[in-house]
Amino acid sequence: MVARALTVAFEGIEARLIEVQCALSPGMPSFQIVGLPDKAVSEARERVRAALSALSVALPSKRITVNLSPADMPKEGSHFDLPIAMALLAALEILPAEEVGETVALGELSLDGALVAVTGALPAAMAAAEGAFTMVCPAACGPEAAWVEATRVIAPKDLMQVIRHFSGQAPLSPAAPGEVTREPGARDLFDVKGQERAKRALEIAAAGRHHMLMVGTPGSGKSMLAARLPGILPPLSPAEALETSMIHSIAGLLEQGGISRARPFREPHHTASVAAIVGGGKGAKPGEISLAHNGVLFLDELPEFPRMVLETLRQPVETGEVVVARANAHIRYPCRFLLVAAANPCRCGYLSEPARACGRAPGCGEEYLGRISGPLIDRFDLRLDVPPVAFGDLDLPSSGDPSAVVAARVAAARGRQAARFAGYPGLRANADAEGALLEEVASPDAEGRGLLTQAAERFGLSARGYHRLLRVARTIADLDASDEVRAPHMAEAISYRMMAALETAPG
Repeated sequence: MVARALTVAFEGIEARLIEVQCALSPGMPSFQIVGLPDKAVSEARERVRAALSALSVALPSKRITVNLSPADMPKEGSHFDLPIAMALLAALEILPAEEVGETVALGELSLDGALVAVTGALPAAMAAAEGAFTMVCPAACGPEAAWVEATRVIAPKDLMQVIRHFSGQAPLSPAAPGEVTREPGARDLFDVKGQERAKRALEIAAAGRHHMLMVGTPGSGKSMLAARLPGILPPLSPAEALETSMIHSIAGLLEQGGISRARPFREPHHTASVAAIVGGGKGAKPGEISLAHNGVLFLDELPEFPRMVLETLRQPVETGEVVVARANAHIRYPCRFLLVAAANPCRCGYLSEPARACGRAPGCGEEYLGRISGPLIDRFDLRLDVPPVAFGDLDLPSSGDPSAVVAARVAAARGRQAARFAGYPGLRANADAEGALLEEVASPDAEGRGLLTQAAERFGLSARGYHRLLRVARTIADLDASDEVRAPHMAEAISYRMMAALETAPG
């Protein structure tokens, strides 16, 4: 007799259905798992054997063969324990084989039969829903998987509850979705004194998802400004929250099954490796750029990041996805994020202050900012110098609007963009528009066109820079509630392409 259960193998955020086949046949007693299992899957036989022994279930003196089909797909992770145990119990006629064969299961087994939480419950539930299967997972994963309402999720605490549920002795109720987690209060933009131009740039960046680079002396407020960006971004839409949560589920970052509507804000240290930023390592896990999907990736001290790490950002910034290539697979992760970077003008940080500048100026600044390649700098829509705030200004009352007011303007601008791109799947913000569509929605008036032509000639804009100017001008017009891109909107957009700190730097 061959009994079957279903589980999943992960390829990025995609969960591929795997059939777990268990056969009992005459021969020398043994327990073999085949089908390209990794070390964790191969060790499942010992965990399953011990868990069944703890429940006083004796294995027969037969040859037990477990096949993970399709056999040519690599299988990784401890979540294969539960489906292997269920298929074996069905082969022993302890569980109903037909019902087990229509169940997607995942979970790690303790030696006493308890079920341990695993990552990826949300994508697994999506795969179960597509096939109209029931899902069984550990109790700790139930609230996460239950967010997929199209599938019935059973979340037992141990293997005994699995047996009692399928045998009809003590059926379990479906799991309930976890709570929508609430983020702690965001920092308010009103706390930042001075820096009105930087606040305005931050608002534009949030409204159109435009990448932003800030260069200024130490203590001028670059990190302080970036930390307040989440407070003015609109909450995630239901579709965006599901996309983001699936990535965080694979990475094991969802706590108690809660899904957040707040946009991610990731700020990796400049010592991070390529695999940590882009993704990879064991199991080709998502990197920081994917964990920041639909949110913000803040890179402080940008020139201090290794050159190789910075260059790997160029393609994901343009395409909104990253491909982690391995010898036996190509894993795709979405990574449509808002990139905000901060840098000092030179290594000592005081190049722009003659009284404090080092003796190596201006070569110090050229060498330091020269670590950022021209193609990467060209991908920043907004570039601005952040001068230090005068000591006298620190005693003055705060100026500008609080985050709630700015957030309302940003939400209104995002609403206009959502209506504009309603018929274009995948387009959510002005930063996503390109080609003929961009020319159509962001074409400036005659005076604005003249300014754009002059800027293109004066700064030697690339085609990418030309289109990014159009996108920024369109966002400024949206914040102004204007259907047309006029000359003032274009002039402000052009002003964010000029940066004194980069005039002598390469690119």
